Amino acid sequence: MSSEVVITGLGAVSAYGFGADALWEGLLAGRSGVGRISAYDPSGFACQVAGEIHDYKAKNHVPKHYRKGVKVMARDIELAVGAAEDAVASAGVVTKAADPDSDPTYPTRRVCCHIGAGLIAAEVPELAMALATSTDDSGKFSYDAWGEGAINNLTPLWLLKYLPNMLSCHVTILHDAQGPSNTITCQEASGLLSIGEAVRVILRGDADAGFAGGVESKVNPMGHIRLQLSGRLANIEVAEGEAFDVANSYRPYDRAAPGSIHGEGGGILFIESKESARQRGAKVIAEIAGFGAGHTPAGDAQTRSRGLQRAIRAALDDAGISSDEVDAIVPHAAGEPEIDAEEACAFRAVFGERISQIELVTLTWGLGDTMAGAGGLAAIVGALCLKHQTLPARLHASGDASGLQAGGVAQRDASLRHVLVCTNSLGGQNAAVLLRAATES
Repeated sequence: MSSEVVITGLGAVSAYGFGADALWEGLLAGRSGVGRISAYDPSGFACQVAGEIHDYKAKNHVPKHYRKGVKVMARDIELAVGAAEDAVASAGVVTKAADPDSDPTYPTRRVCCHIGAGLIAAEVPELAMALATSTDDSGKFSYDAWGEGAINNLTPLWLLKYLPNMLSCHVTILHDAQGPSNTITCQEASGLLSIGEAVRVILRGDADAGFAGGVESKVNPMGHIRLQLSGRLANIEVAEGEAFDVANSYRPYDRAAPGSIHGEGGGILFIESKESARQRGAKVIAEIAGFGAGHTPAGDAQTRSRGLQRAIRAALDDAGISSDEVDAIVPHAAGEPEIDAEEACAFRAVFGERISQIELVTLTWGLGDTMAGAGGLAAIVGALCLKHQTLPARLHASGDASGLQAGGVAQRDASLRHVLVCTNSLGGQNAAVLLRAATES
């Protein structure tokens, strides 16, 4: 790829609050955003903590004329429009939402938008009345009762809140991005796959710039129960008002780890062709040097790791570098033993014994596992590591990390040229993006 596409803007909404700056500052400080869930009563769940975003309102991140549109935004969409706003401000570009009275930095048809999304969970209060009135005399669900009137208890625009493509839809409308647009729904791999897709659109000349990343919220009863039933979450009970110390629970790459922690949030990059960024005098944060994807076959951890191995090797080949040139990795590091074992096998296969010396930048301890939002957030953190030549803090509840550099440590300076960002996923999709430190030319 020869770093022909660069990152000029970073937009994030996470458990640390609004903005990529808040994300970076929280990670540097080693302060976790994970705590007891307050959005709903979690006492009936085995895992009662999450990386929850507090005091965020989408109406504060859209133009005044668009505030009615917030009524048809699910939480995932609300977070996406905020992350996109942050990315635009960071990049210093003019869009319709940023300044409707000025000419946009790029022709609208030359701006693309690719945002990874998950299975958006419906809000329980909206479904409650419809379901309560759709039962027969025995109390069982009745399709007849549903069609005869119960469905009318949902608003006519109800479905528009929960379609995964509505994240990109609202962002493109707000910023008048009329170039190629796409939504990828591959769970944790969604964000990085979307970045790879946006890069390809720019490389083939169909856009000069665009939005790329992923956003998702699992901090709701429907999303929460799905993850709990999948067996991924740790059993963590925390009383109301009780402080929670994530460092006592989160143990990535530990075979005896209790499980992962869910969260909400996402990251959206503003990316541009290197030439376009140079012409407008943009400050480049990092270069996107390579991309790869792969799918996990069924089998033991070693077999399942092949999909991630392929993704990483493809990203390295695309960047034209060897595994010896990777200075740090931003991995999934979910804290769930089976997922982590698969990831660790892939790292050992690609990097050999050297993996024990490569720094891992873990995020779940601070953010929770944000699923489709994880790739965008990880890419932002990787870019900031390169920009500041710094590795943020890491939390780990035990000293056992299977020989990987994932134990607890404070922030530290580092000499970084290449940072690998990668993830596996619940559904078997895998993605990897190779970031390179910005160059002058």
